[in-house]
Amino acid sequence: MFLFLLALWIIFNGAFTLEILLFGIGISASVCFFMVKFAGYNIKRELKAAKKLPFIIEYLFVLLIEIIKANIACSGLIIKGSKKIQPVVVSFSSPLKSEFLSTVLANSITLTPGTISVSMRNGQFTVHCLDSSLCDGIDSSSFVKILKRIEG
Repeated sequence: MFLFLLALWIIFNGAFTLEILLFGIGISASVCFFMVKFAGYNIKRELKAAKKLPFIIEYLFVLLIEIIKANIACSGLIIKGSKKIQPVVVSFSSPLKSEFLSTVLANSITLTPGTISVSMRNGQFTVHCLDSSLCDGIDSSSFVKILKRIEG
């Protein structure tokens, strides 16, 4: 948090001088001390979350790639028009234990064109797919694998 606050201080000042840096260090340290002492902030929890940052960046990259691939697939279905689109509803269980990460998975599925998360209860997902080809391997997707690594 200290480095984030210091970087924010420098960005908001719009310049980088020794005076701005020293004031930024003092103010950032004061805010961090206040958060630890009075707001129940835990530095160990932040370090644990920082170790997951590479996996989070990987997840965002994979999400972007999957969105692009699904856009191309959906565009192909629309442009060809000859293939009969067969919507399908698929249910699968997720190995994720965290409710937050399960929600991230559901939202990622919904963000991907051609799929919508209909329901998510107790690790059981129900997904509507525009075509059966879009649901292939949804239960063992790269989303689930990376989120499982984030969960630890």
